[in-house]
Amino acid sequence: MQAYLDIDTVTIAYPRGRTVVDAVRNVSFGVKRQEFVVLVGPSGCGKTTVLHAIGGLAPVSNGEIRLNGRAVSGPGPERVMVFQEYSLFRWRTVRRNIEFALECNRVPRAQRGPIVAKLLQQVGLEEHADVYPDRLSGGMKQRVAIARALAYDADMLLMDEPFGALDAQTRLIMQALLLEIWEGSGKTVLFVTHDIDEAIYLADRILIMSAGPGTIKAEYPVAAVRPRPLDFLISEEFIDLKREIFGAIRAEDFRTTAQQRKAMAR
Repeated sequence: MQAYLDIDTVTIAYPRGRTVVDAVRNVSFGVKRQEFVVLVGPSGCGKTTVLHAIGGLAPVSNGEIRLNGRAVSGPGPERVMVFQEYSLFRWRTVRRNIEFALECNRVPRAQRGPIVAKLLQQVGLEEHADVYPDRLSGGMKQRVAIARALAYDADMLLMDEPFGALDAQTRLIMQALLLEIWEGSGKTVLFVTHDIDEAIYLADRILIMSAGPGTIKAEYPVAAVRPRPLDFLISEEFIDLKREIFGAIRAEDFRTTAQQRKAMAR
């Protein structure tokens, strides 16, 4: 199957003083339509940089990003970002935060109510529709952010550690909710995380980035059946894959440390 998203030898560089430094270098991978792909790697490897470039929020120095065969040169309606920070409008209720996406898409006012009601039901916030964000827990705020992203009705969700600020129990609940929504929506998802357990539980495929300047070091398919029961998290398959991925990332952390020591010794 042809890739829906195609990252072709992408390099992203930033000025640093009088020099230019590569944040990522020669990154190449593809994502199929309706696939759930997760990017992991050591801190500073450029995972978020790649995600922002796909979202049209960071310029590409070399190479090309193509979505459905067309070059990406900026933000577009077929992609929507979900960040770790909830980015909710504190002066809008839950309902009105979700409705904002419909306003942006110029959906007629008369059609907004049923759409928002369906999304509230999907994320389990019907009883909190008229509550303001400062009265919500972190998990509830992220539910609103996901519902708003879905309201844009984009083909692809770009998710930058959306559950990173949540406690372990809430995080697991949100992972299960995201999978349920994804499996019923037909969306394509590219998800960035530091959490190996999260990556394995969510992904169809896991891409590991090397230490900076980041590139794609390895790829691991996750063949577990869907929908995935929670006991998958304690299965032998899960533990073996976690051990392998952890080893690959740890090797990159050691390489980074060695490079830093070498630079300091000069």
